[in-house]
Amino acid sequence: MQSWLNSKSLLFSQFFIGFWALLLAALDLGGWWILHWFGALRGLAERKILGILVLLYLCSVLGWLLLHAMWRLLGNLRKEKVFTEENVRLLHRVSWCCAGAALLCLIGVGFYPPFLFAVAAAGFMALIVRIVRNVFQQALLMKDELDLMI
Repeated sequence: MQSWLNSKSLLFSQFFIGFWALLLAALDLGGWWILHWFGALRGLAERKILGILVLLYLCSVLGWLLLHAMWRLLGNLRKEKVFTEENVRLLHRVSWCCAGAALLCLIGVGFYPPFLFAVAAAGFMALIVRIVRNVFQQALLMKDELDLMI
């Protein structure tokens, strides 16, 4: 049985996933205008703006996949399903979404060097989530072994 604190923490996390989904939707809808405004402000060539726009929308796809996986993971935790194959797969998906964003932003460094900060952040997050995924995988194996012993 979940404690009140854990339940509220999961609800808080789901709230923020919803918040980030709204921000991502706003960015998807307004990306073209935002980037043209930003490009004009920074004096970027139209070609660079287009490259950033393509990168933005490719990363958006990964962002939606990531948010969906995190939503499902939190849903499983609310149901007290913690060390399951599905959660390991979801964490794996989150890790690959972060790694994919890091790779896309690495490509983007060629036409907009500040993307290097996004490469570092997304790559580091991919590493952290990969480690958590490995912990879940090991815990799942240990749980299965214990279930066989009993």
